Amino acid sequence: MAFNIFKKIFGSRNERLLKQYRKIVQQINALEPGLEALSDEKLKAKTEAFKAALENGKTLDDILPEAFAVVREAGKRVFGMRHYDVQMVGGITLHQGKIAEMRTGEGKTLVATLPAYLNALSGKGVHIITVNDYLAKRDAEWMGQLFGFLGLSTGVVVSGQSQQEKQMAYAMDITYGTNNEFGFDYLRDNMAIFAEERVMRDQHFAVIDEVDSILIDEARTPLIISGPAEDKAELYQKINPLVAHLEEGEEDPETKETTGDFIIDAKSRQVFLTDDGHAKVEQMLVDVELLGEEDSLYDATNIGLMIHINAALRAHLLFEKDRDYIVEDGQVVIIDEFTGRKMQGRRWSEGLHQAMEAKEGVKIQQESQTFASITFQNLFRQYAKLSGMTGTADTEAGEFLSTYNLEVVVIPPNKTPQRQDLSDLVFLDMDGKFAAIVEDIRETTKTGQPILVGTASIEMSELLSRLLTQEKIKHSVLNAKHHEQEASIIADAGRPGAVTIATNMAGRGTDIVLGGNLEMELEELGENASEEKIAQVKAEWQERHNKVLELGGLKVIGSERHESRRIDNQLRGRSGRQGDVGVTRFYLSLDDDLMRRFASDRVKGMMKRLGMTSNEAIEHKMVTKSIERAQKQVERMHQDERANLLKFDDIANEQRKVVYTQRNELMSADAEEVTDVLDGLREQVVEQIVATYVPPGSLHEQWDIPNLEKALHEELGTELPIEQWLEEDKNLYEETLIEKIVTELKERYQDKMAVVDENTRHHFEKEVLLRTIDKQWRAHLAEMDYLRRGIHLRGYAQKDPFQEYRRESGELFKGFLYEVTLETVKILSLVQIGGQQDVAEYEEQAHQPEHLEATHPAAAGIADAMNNAMEQETAEASEDDNGESTFRRDTPKVGRNDPCPCGSGKKYKQCCGKLS
Repeated sequence: MAFNIFKKIFGSRNERLLKQYRKIVQQINALEPGLEALSDEKLKAKTEAFKAALENGKTLDDILPEAFAVVREAGKRVFGMRHYDVQMVGGITLHQGKIAEMRTGEGKTLVATLPAYLNALSGKGVHIITVNDYLAKRDAEWMGQLFGFLGLSTGVVVSGQSQQEKQMAYAMDITYGTNNEFGFDYLRDNMAIFAEERVMRDQHFAVIDEVDSILIDEARTPLIISGPAEDKAELYQKINPLVAHLEEGEEDPETKETTGDFIIDAKSRQVFLTDDGHAKVEQMLVDVELLGEEDSLYDATNIGLMIHINAALRAHLLFEKDRDYIVEDGQVVIIDEFTGRKMQGRRWSEGLHQAMEAKEGVKIQQESQTFASITFQNLFRQYAKLSGMTGTADTEAGEFLSTYNLEVVVIPPNKTPQRQDLSDLVFLDMDGKFAAIVEDIRETTKTGQPILVGTASIEMSELLSRLLTQEKIKHSVLNAKHHEQEASIIADAGRPGAVTIATNMAGRGTDIVLGGNLEMELEELGENASEEKIAQVKAEWQERHNKVLELGGLKVIGSERHESRRIDNQLRGRSGRQGDVGVTRFYLSLDDDLMRRFASDRVKGMMKRLGMTSNEAIEHKMVTKSIERAQKQVERMHQDERANLLKFDDIANEQRKVVYTQRNELMSADAEEVTDVLDGLREQVVEQIVATYVPPGSLHEQWDIPNLEKALHEELGTELPIEQWLEEDKNLYEETLIEKIVTELKERYQDKMAVVDENTRHHFEKEVLLRTIDKQWRAHLAEMDYLRRGIHLRGYAQKDPFQEYRRESGELFKGFLYEVTLETVKILSLVQIGGQQDVAEYEEQAHQPEHLEATHPAAAGIADAMNNAMEQETAEASEDDNGESTFRRDTPKVGRNDPCPCGSGKKYKQCCGKLS
């Protein structure tokens, strides 16, 4: 109550921000007449004047009003488009590092030019991030005309470019690209051996288009660069047919007894083998000679086999063709559940993709091992300033603020919306729902009103297409199988009588214009079109546009509700752009995934007993509100999943920062600095080896010199007469012995490297260091993945899995650092250099690892049942981890000056390492 009174007096946070921004827009508008009077040359000269002002101490905020006014004027001259005042408000929001929520059709592409131009004046580069290569290329070419007019350069990064092309693109003032490409380039840069191989500049300022899709929907899957691992194609082929012999069962909710061989948990999307199922699978594995007669799937040595069984079960029972993936050109291609687009190059982890290939009978690709990985959360939080724009962000405002420190500002539309959102219609089953949709489409097409039908999967879009074909209703289908025709299909979707079936419309980036897309029609005429022909096309378009407005605008039909309200809102947002009229309605059935999760079969039976038939629908606001509450429940579950992923990745990110910072310092280090590093590593290794055979604080009689000499020979390829040294110098003690060994090793190494010049030696040493770090980092990532997959089991021992992960990952990281030290010194000690030619051959043989992009469900009765189901929803979302199972390394040897492992706080040599 008190909050509402406070809000009434002072206004909401959003209203106060908008009021503040409108004052700046008034300043911008006041500059417009003066800029209109300038010639093109004088307007272009403003760019250099702004740069000079920044060098003389002014800030970007100081020059913002004039810079934005200049961009608006340039837009008028280049495109014939003037930024609306609300677009100026959006630009200010982005410049201040916030998220601008702007309705579909408000011109977000043009809005991005404002903060991009302003921030590019600092010379540090601006990244504009889109959801696909098509939009990145289109926007770079389109908006690049405006930036070029003002004297700024524009580049675009897409997959398949050469290193030189990417370096040029990132060197530009403003660079367009996809979130995936920016992420993979960041990882590849941190796998480079020499500084000149890197392509990116510092991460200064980014504008993310469709920010909710990138930072929320895709944030559950980390970016991974991986390379080939062991080939297990035959294993997948042997396991694949076994699933067909298993029978689905169920669990008694009261006794917890199970039937059948496996149980599918629809809520958590998991498959569990029953006890009978385990026994049956074990026998089948024995029959195909993958398991011994006396062996068990529970044996530690068969953990890998169990992973393959689980992958085959999930592939057959949880993933559907034309919903989750398609088969194209002999490959299994993942379909993005949020955008409906093909995810070329992406592969599922933990053997799931190979199991899917075995299921579909296509060539099984080799498994991979992780070389580098990062989550989108940790990737984009590295930018000094981050901003974003979308039509639907307010529902996730809390997560944006907590995870990315990004505030959402809802920008009012340029024109008051007139769209009518009708209540949902709920049917008993799928047949009744689709019959009603087809009937609605048939009746609507008689009037000529254009229709957009949104589906959640390729399978449903093709089913609806077949039904419309049977009714002889002309239509177009837009899904991952037909995305090449996307631009032309969307361009015609607003024409009178057009019927378009499309999978999720997130990030399509092309507005549905009522009457059709006039710009594309004019482009098709060509540059030599006569004025009469252009005028004729414009007149015909205006006639069609007016006709569609009279018919009620674009009609949007949703064939089911998505798990996320934002996806539904994105579909709705295709209608009623720029104040146009429109109408939307969702058709649901109790068989839809979301309804099945929260409205049980018991409700369906109840509806039948009440006499509800397949063709009857329930329409009530109570049902619509219950569905929205169900969506919120799923959204919270996914948010917890993302937060959990981030919580664990933050630990890995701390280690990643240390490793990447060290690599970058080494790449830019001069010869003297590299030599100092190697001297330090050599001393550490010698201390570790000596401490094993010469206990700290011990007497000479307790020293194991023969084995020390043997260890130095085996580890470092060096024979040293330590026994002789001790006989000649009775005063040698532990520390002076270490110094003598280090000095001897250093002198021998310098003698060996004397055959090459200083520059060649410097490059060689640096490359050995970096490649050793990379090799051990890959092994460390595999160990971290293995630890992460099983750490939740610590909860059964009343231990906090997160704290256990933090502790053990720290121990693993210590081991990683020691292995880097040991292997670097060992390589440099054992290598034999005959001259410049040997080094040249080494550098020629060394090659970068192959980069593969991985990875990455009466009205009151239904409402009450869904609410009850949500209260009972306790299933935890499982998270896909990545990487291969591997062994864990033992704790590294404790150095004599290291803290004692017992926790006393003393040095090891003064505590447990001291002889009594």
